Amino acid sequence: MGKGFFQVPTAINEPVKSYAPGTPERAAVTAQYDAYFNGNVDVPMYIGSEEVKTGNTNTMSPPHDHKHIVGTYHLAEKKHVTQAIETALEARKKWAQLTWEQRAAIFLKAAELIAGPYRAKINAATMIAQSKTVHQAEIDAACELIDFLRFNVEFMSQIYEEQPDSAEGIWNRVEYRPLEGFVYAITPFNFTAIAANLPASAAMMGNTVVWKPSDSQIFSAKVIVDIFKEAGVPDGVINVVYGDPVMITDTVLESPDFAGVHFTGSTYVFKELWKKIGNNIHTYKTYPKIVGETGGKDFIVAHPSANPKQVATGISRGAFEFQGQKCSAASRVYLPKSIADEVLDYVKEDIASFKMGSPADLGNFITAVIHEGSFDKLAKYIDQAKADEDAEVVAGGNYDKSKGYFIDPTVIVTKDPKYTTMETELFGPVVTVYVYEDADWSETLKLVDETSEYALTGAVFSGDRYAIDEATKALENCAGNFYINDKPTGAVVGQQPFGGARASGTNDKAGSAQNLLRWVSPRLIKETFVTPIDYRYPFLG
Repeated sequence: MGKGFFQVPTAINEPVKSYAPGTPERAAVTAQYDAYFNGNVDVPMYIGSEEVKTGNTNTMSPPHDHKHIVGTYHLAEKKHVTQAIETALEARKKWAQLTWEQRAAIFLKAAELIAGPYRAKINAATMIAQSKTVHQAEIDAACELIDFLRFNVEFMSQIYEEQPDSAEGIWNRVEYRPLEGFVYAITPFNFTAIAANLPASAAMMGNTVVWKPSDSQIFSAKVIVDIFKEAGVPDGVINVVYGDPVMITDTVLESPDFAGVHFTGSTYVFKELWKKIGNNIHTYKTYPKIVGETGGKDFIVAHPSANPKQVATGISRGAFEFQGQKCSAASRVYLPKSIADEVLDYVKEDIASFKMGSPADLGNFITAVIHEGSFDKLAKYIDQAKADEDAEVVAGGNYDKSKGYFIDPTVIVTKDPKYTTMETELFGPVVTVYVYEDADWSETLKLVDETSEYALTGAVFSGDRYAIDEATKALENCAGNFYINDKPTGAVVGQQPFGGARASGTNDKAGSAQNLLRWVSPRLIKETFVTPIDYRYPFLG
């Protein structure tokens, strides 16, 4: 910063490509999908400059074709995690001192690589690894990740620019130092953008990272590593390990230099992490930053004045895109009796028109859930709903894992507003509907607020502004991202900072400066120009 105050390129949201028949992007992603699907990649761990292969491997298979193997990855032993920590701490010595514009340039280059030569690669990898349709891959792996990188650079520059006032004769200034130690990033299977952003956002602010991707996302995580390497992220800044999550986490949390965790995953795992950090607190050189985005039991509540077709579309998209495997997915719905049948009829029509199968067929709207454990859990809840007297499966309800982990989009209608699938996070293409009496609108809002331990996303549909105002106030604490006349999914970086409270996380709002501020430790510097030489104040006379 000694040679100028630099303005970064203005961040703009990456346009979403259509992948319509005949488009060049459709041809490119199809060709890349075929190349990856018919290949067999051997994914090492990345520790400093080393590509570590232990020989102890697991295979990778697409959820929609689980008998087909597309590659292997190598599992860490405890010594590899220790090596990753030591490497991160050594790399920190130079990385933390690198001027911010040099760090910014690396991640801006990464964004341009994704927008250009890596777009088909990262989308095709996400389609294979996570069974995303091309549209879901595009809005996640390409556009959202590009947006994270571009906007985070802009937010970083705004943070550095924010400085305190100075009085006469003194100059106050703030340095935004990286945390003292290293950051541990734990990322989920469902969003390639999140998998990249959690380590990258901390690294952008001058930290070095030990990153553990989800076992179910390693195929596309490999592309992220390739992009970061080509963009110029120095060796040791982001170190990648795979394997036993308990062993890796315990090893990380034993280190006195552990300075923070950036987490997206289940509420239970995050609480266990928090507990372990607390138990180890006397070990650490500094109080660790704990940032997490966890579960959700996200709602749609419709007022009698709502447009039934709009509500139905909100359900069909909000509950079933990416097979409901979004922490923001609509999974409990409250419909007024006067429009419930019409809304449900529209949803049934939508479901009947869905095509389901491999994402290689770009005409499919629904593909497979992530793995057998998820499949079995969802099948159990569907079977229970079929058997229970206070629930009815009105659409879907079938499943088949012979080739891929396919669950039909399923709608359960219950008479019990506290029925198990109204309260339990399922993380799949299953939505539960409760029908309330129109006159019970206000009481239903209280029910929405009290039913779930989570507070991530929610939506209200209404044509009545007084009802919208009432819902906005009544549901203040049960959704960190609240939507009016829209589905509760699809937050855009730079427009809708994302995160929730209660059991949904620390609400540190990914896609905003608020998140980046968690990865710095400010230092105030006060410089006095004419220094006093007498301790006596005037009041002493």
